[in-house]
Amino acid sequence: MAQSTGSINSDYKDWEWSDDAGERARLLQSPSVETVPKNSESQGNGLGATSALGAVFIVVNAALGAGLLNFPAAFSMAGGVAAGIALQMCMLIFIIGGLVILAYCSQASNERTYQEVVWAVCGKVPGVLCEVAIAVYTFGTCIAFLIIIGDQEDKIIAALVKEPEEVGSSRWYTDRKFTISITAFLLILPLSIPKEIGFQKYASSLSVIGTWYVTAVIIIKYIWPDKELVPVEIPTSPSTWTAVFNAMPTICFGFQCHVSSVPVFNSMKQPEVKTWGAVVTAAMVIALFVYTGTGVCGFLTFGAGVEQDVLMSYPSNDIPVALARAFIILCVLTSYPILHFCGRAVLEGLWLRYTGVTVEEDVVRERRRRLLQTISWFLLTLLLALFIPDIGKVISVIGGLAACFIFVFPGLCLIQAKLSEIQETRAISWWAQVSYGVFMVTLGAFIFGQTTANAIFVDLTA
Repeated sequence: MAQSTGSINSDYKDWEWSDDAGERARLLQSPSVETVPKNSESQGNGLGATSALGAVFIVVNAALGAGLLNFPAAFSMAGGVAAGIALQMCMLIFIIGGLVILAYCSQASNERTYQEVVWAVCGKVPGVLCEVAIAVYTFGTCIAFLIIIGDQEDKIIAALVKEPEEVGSSRWYTDRKFTISITAFLLILPLSIPKEIGFQKYASSLSVIGTWYVTAVIIIKYIWPDKELVPVEIPTSPSTWTAVFNAMPTICFGFQCHVSSVPVFNSMKQPEVKTWGAVVTAAMVIALFVYTGTGVCGFLTFGAGVEQDVLMSYPSNDIPVALARAFIILCVLTSYPILHFCGRAVLEGLWLRYTGVTVEEDVVRERRRRLLQTISWFLLTLLLALFIPDIGKVISVIGGLAACFIFVFPGLCLIQAKLSEIQETRAISWWAQVSYGVFMVTLGAFIFGQTTANAIFVDLTA
């Protein structure tokens, strides 16, 4: 096996748990990303399958998603267009920095997934915390996806039954809990059971088309608004200084592609940190334009009255918006199994490490455990989605976790990587990078603490 000259804490025997448990290299590995084996002698010599342009597309796809529906409400919370854009720009600097740090640490540690990098660079405790955070994050995102399905189906059904404004329809088949449940059981559960998710390569293209279409509809509806649209109040400043921080979870949730970025970096033909920096900068600028276009136009259309899911602010009988809702439902239907697969894979790795059983020894019991994990995961997310109808409450919780993936874990990796370097003297650049890592950890911890506390004491207790 080729040994990396910059390997950090790479002796898994020191971690006490099984070294190959769960085949960690598969965890959160995008089926559409082709990589060479980890133990290949050619790692880092350009044998990956993804070009720089292809990597830009994959990173954009990983960042863009149903999270864009919440950006108009985030602009409203931030206090207007100027505040929303300024907040995004400030956070984008650290978002790009975190992606570059992960690539640097991936090369140094010779690891190929986000949680493997954290394990190798930071050690056992941060590694376990990272995997638990990934499992909780994917679980919460699955809940958000089911709520989105319910939101969009409410509007589509209202248009079909010619009752766009009626609340609490007497027809049982239009009940929100019924429509979410039947959609989940018929479409999502069957897609979540298989061991592999090779269909992601097709879902990825569909997701990109859907998000761009939604953005285009929101922009066009702002430029050429409906005649019956009533003029609304457009806030130009936040209601309180703390309200700005309430917009951070949405921004973190929208731009969070860090967990899937490490496999993408290692899939490149030339996995170099400098090239990767250009890739993620281009990708984040593209995502910035999409989110800003959606956030600004959606906010200016509906002002302070914009819904947490901006599509819910439009009338049910609007045909272009109805098509956007259909796109979002289709994207979410294919995205839920992918997120579930990622969470299930992390839980599988944790279980095998804890029991000390190797993958080969556990083949017989894997299918039974996978079915149990899938059904339990599915039923819990469905139950919570049925009784938490406000997607904003879910985003406020998982957005805080997204801040950990963007700021805290990359910051810890940078600090540990620099501390592991053997140097006689510490240059100014060394101190600057350590200070940057400390600031990232502090900022991420603040965002996580503030948003989580707000979600618990304000949203969840309301």
